[in-house]
Amino acid sequence: MNFADAIKVCFSKYLDFSGRARRSELWWFFLFCLIGNLVLSIISQTLGSLFALATLLPALAVGARRLHDTNRTGWWQLIGLIPLIGLIVLIVFFVQEGQSTDNQYGSPV
Repeated sequence: MNFADAIKVCFSKYLDFSGRARRSELWWFFLFCLIGNLVLSIISQTLGSLFALATLLPALAVGARRLHDTNRTGWWQLIGLIPLIGLIVLIVFFVQEGQSTDNQYGSPV
């Protein structure tokens, strides 16, 4: 999946917390959010905040789908609220290879 496809998929599945997502989908969308937020924050703090708000739900949805690909529930994202250690654990989950077989969240993408 390339950069443009990842953005299209994430916005088309704006509130879709079911199914599975590849690593590339999550990380390309993360890069899009990071760059978009940085650029818009330089222009205007308000624009940066609005962009962050607009991309919050699709970011949570793709995170849940990515965790589903590793056969974990999307609720594991809440571990990111624990300072430092939670974020490290979440990144480890996100970089793990997804299951190549069907799991309780669906078939591989």
